[in-house]
Amino acid sequence: MENVICIEGVVGAGKTTLGELLAKELDIEFFQEPYIDNPFLDKFYDEKERYSFLSQMYFLNKRIDVIEEAKNFSKCVMDRSIYGDYLFAKMHCKNKFMTEDEFKLYDEFWKKLISARKTPTLIIYLEISVENAIKKIISRGRSFELDVNKEYWNSLNEEYSLFFSKYNNSNVLTINIDNLDIRDNEKDRTFFFQIVKSKLKEINAL
Repeated sequence: MENVICIEGVVGAGKTTLGELLAKELDIEFFQEPYIDNPFLDKFYDEKERYSFLSQMYFLNKRIDVIEEAKNFSKCVMDRSIYGDYLFAKMHCKNKFMTEDEFKLYDEFWKKLISARKTPTLIIYLEISVENAIKKIISRGRSFELDVNKEYWNSLNEEYSLFFSKYNNSNVLTINIDNLDIRDNEKDRTFFFQIVKSKLKEINAL
C-alpha cells in the first residue's frame, strides 16, 4: 500500500477523527472504516460466539475493497489497517468467540491477501489507556458498544500493545494520546500534525 497512511488503535482511540483531520491537513483522500454497513456488528455484541467470524470476514472483505480503491489515489489516509482487522480476529479466537477452525480459515485467507500487497508507508498507532478509550466510547454513544464489558477492551488493548511492540514490516509512529485533545485543542492538534509531518519527511513520504 504505497503512499498509504493507516491510523491504528483500539476502539475509542479516535482513529476516525484524527484520520479525517490529518487527511484534510495533508489535502489527501480519507477512507473511513466501514463499520456502519456491517450487518453482523451489532449482532456480534449480543451473540459473540455466533457472529464473530461473520463480522470479521465482512470487515476483511470490505478492507480489500478499500485497499483496491486507494490505488486510484497518489496518497491517502485509512481508518485502521488490515493488521488491525487481524488483531480483532486473533483476540476473538483467544477469548473463544471464534472457534479455532474459524480462525484457521480466517488466518489462511488473511495471509494470502497480505502476501499480494505492499505494506503501508506509515502506520500511526494511537496509544491510549483502556479507561480513556472507554470514556470516548461512552461519549460517542454507539449503542452496540456501550454494554461491552471492560475485559473485552482490556483484551483488545493487550493485543494491540503486543503487536506494535514487535511489528517492523513498515514504518510506525506511536503517539500516546492520553493527555492530548487533538480534536478540540488547537495546540494539541498542531503538535500532532508536526510530529506526523516530521515522520513523513524522515521516511521521504511528504
